Amino acid sequence: MTASSAGAARLRDLALLRRVRDRIDREYAQPLDVEALARGVNMSAGHLSREFKRAFGESPYSYLMTRRIERAMALLRRGDLSVTEVCFAVGSSSLGTFSTRFTELVGVPPSAYRAQAANATAGMPPCVAKQVTRPIRNREAWPPGRK
Repeated sequence: MTASSAGAARLRDLALLRRVRDRIDREYAQPLDVEALARGVNMSAGHLSREFKRAFGESPYSYLMTRRIERAMALLRRGDLSVTEVCFAVGSSSLGTFSTRFTELVGVPPSAYRAQAANATAGMPPCVAKQVTRPIRNREAWPPGRK
């Protein structure tokens, strides 16, 4: 394989990976799994997972869960839905798994987040509120040198 054909193959793979990421962004509330995402771009699940992580820094599953938690945060800030309703609205099928993942990413359980965040972004434009409240994985928030 020549350098130019390898570069072309890499660009083709990146375009497919962007399609997968866009699909996750659009269909986060649908039941998605890595196998289905891989079939959609004619890749094996293992290859998709490796290349997605290489390109975007996290696995397709982690990216999907982050999108779901971001949307859940917005719904919880609205305050008109229960935690259970939010869980199912964002595509989670297990309240326990949703609560655990939410707590890992946000740092507080969904019920506590709902109670404290209801007025935290009042008057803030939605685009700013989304940026300010974006979940950060605990490992990303740790001080340098700690893992």
